[in-house]
Amino acid sequence: MRTGGRILVDNLIAQGCDRIFQVPGESFLAVLDALHDTPEIDVVTCRQEGGAAFMACADGTLTHRPGICFVTRGPGATNASIGVHVAMQDSQPMILFIGDVDRGMRDREGFQEVDLPAMFAPLCKWATRIEDARRIPEYIARAFTVATSGRPGPVVIALPEDMLCDVVEAVDRPALTRHPSALDPYDFGDLLDQLAAAKRPVAIVGGAGWDARTAAAFDHFAQHWGIPVAGAFRRQDAIANASPIWAGNLGYGPNPKLVARIKAADLLLVIGARLGEATTDGYTLVTPDHPGQRLVHIHPDPAELNRVYRADTAICAPVFFFADMLARAEAPAWPRSDGAEAHSDWLDWSTPRPRDGIALDLGPCVAAMRERLTPEATIICNGAGNFSGWWHRYWHYGNPGTQLAPTAGAMGYGLPAAVAGALRCPDKTVVAVAGDGDFLMNGQELATAIQHGAQMLVIVVDNSGYGTIRMHQEREYPKRLSGTALHNPDFALLAKAYGAWSETVETTDQFAPVLDRALAQPGVKLLHLKTDIEVITNGTTISAIRNR
Repeated sequence: MRTGGRILVDNLIAQGCDRIFQVPGESFLAVLDALHDTPEIDVVTCRQEGGAAFMACADGTLTHRPGICFVTRGPGATNASIGVHVAMQDSQPMILFIGDVDRGMRDREGFQEVDLPAMFAPLCKWATRIEDARRIPEYIARAFTVATSGRPGPVVIALPEDMLCDVVEAVDRPALTRHPSALDPYDFGDLLDQLAAAKRPVAIVGGAGWDARTAAAFDHFAQHWGIPVAGAFRRQDAIANASPIWAGNLGYGPNPKLVARIKAADLLLVIGARLGEATTDGYTLVTPDHPGQRLVHIHPDPAELNRVYRADTAICAPVFFFADMLARAEAPAWPRSDGAEAHSDWLDWSTPRPRDGIALDLGPCVAAMRERLTPEATIICNGAGNFSGWWHRYWHYGNPGTQLAPTAGAMGYGLPAAVAGALRCPDKTVVAVAGDGDFLMNGQELATAIQHGAQMLVIVVDNSGYGTIRMHQEREYPKRLSGTALHNPDFALLAKAYGAWSETVETTDQFAPVLDRALAQPGVKLLHLKTDIEVITNGTTISAIRNR
C-alpha cells in the first residue's frame, strides 16, 4: 500500500528518470514528500516554471529520454506552457506533470483551476489526467512511450491533489524496449539508385531522433558518396562541422552559396527534419511541390510524411536505422566533389572578418572562443534574437549534444538550457549566449545554477533593444522607433548579486583577456558585452536597412 505520490516517483525511477526540474506547489506535496526519500532522483528547484520547462526540454535533448518537469496548476501550468511548445516544435521528449485541483472540486472554477488536458491538447502529443492512483504505472509507462516514439515530443499529465494522497495497491511497470520498424528493401534499393543517378544531390539532416550514432553513420555515408550535408534550422550539431562534407546550416541568414546549392539540387535527401518554415525560408527555398527537384523524405513518424511536402519517395523509419543502412551500402568508386566544394564554401563563410568602425565586433569574439574551446567539449546554448546569428555563423559545432537552441524561436531558453546542460554534462564547457532582452526573460535562473553548483559561462550581448524586432521595424517602418528600446541594468553587477563572477567588455580587444580570466574561474561566470544596436546582424547595419 502506497500513496499516489510514492507510486508516481517509483514508476519514474522504473522508467529511468534520474532528475526532475520543478517549482514547488501545494498541489503535488505528496510527490515532493516521496522525493524526500528518493536519492536516485536529483531534484532541481527552479525560480520560474518557464525556466523549469526549458530545462526539462534541454535535458531531453541531451539524453533522448523524456526531460521531467513538475509545476502546479493555473499560473504554474501557464508559465510552463512555453517549454511544452518548444519541446513540440523541436521534436524533443519531455513530460510535464501538473498538480491539479481535487477531483471533487473540479468544474467549479476553484482556486487556480484550469481544464489542463483541454488547454495543452493543441501543444503536445498527449494531454491527460490521472483519476485513479492504481493506474499511475500504466499512465507513466505510456507517457514515456508516447514522448519517445515516432516524432519525439511532450506529454502533459494533470495530477489531482487528492489522487496523489490516496493509499492504494499498484503494480509497477518496467521500462519498455522500443523496436525499430522494418524498412522495405525495395524502397532502400530504389533510393540508392536515385542517389547514384542524381547529378547534384544535397542532404538536409537533423531533427526527430537524431543522435550521435546517427551522425556517425550518416557522416560515413556522405563522405564516401561525396554528398554535401546541410543542417536544418538550429540543427548545426547534426554532424561534426569538421566533416569534409559539412555545407553549413539553413534558417535565418544562411550562406548565399548554400542557398544557391539547395536551389540547384536535383535531389534533396531529407532525414529527420520536418522542413519547417525557418529551414525553408517560409517554404520558398524548398517549396511544398518543389518542381524540378526530387524529394526523398525519411522520418520516424508517418504523420510527418507528405504532411506539407509532396515526397517523391517517403520512407518511415528510425533515423539511425536508416543512416546505418546507408553507411553499409556500397559507395561509388569515384565519389562526387560536391561535398568538398560545399565544405570549402562554408569554411569561407564561417571565417569572421573584422568590420571597420565597430568598438565591439562579435565576429572576432567568436573566433577567440574557437581558439580556446573545442567543439566536441563545448555546448553552446541560446534563445532567440539576432545576437545568436554570430554564433550560428562563426562557431564550429561538434556532434549531437553540442547545440541547445530552440527551433521554436523562444526567447529566454539559453540560460535554463545551459543549467540543464551543465548538470547533465559536467565534463563539458557549457556556454549560454543571450541578448539583453532574451536574458531578462529567465535571468533569475542564475540562482538555480548557483544553488545546484553548475559550472557554466554566460555571455550577455547588450545592445539596449529588442534587436530582431528593431530590424524588422526598420525594414517596414524606417526611423519610426516604437516599443523596441530597452533600459537595462548593469548585468555584471546583477550577476555578482547572484554570486557569480563577472566582468564587462566594451571593446573587441578586451574580450579575449576577459574570456581567459572567466574560463579560469569556477562556478558561474558572466560576461557583459556592450554592443551598438547599429550593428544589427553579422551581415548588415540599421543604416543599410534604412537605405534599402
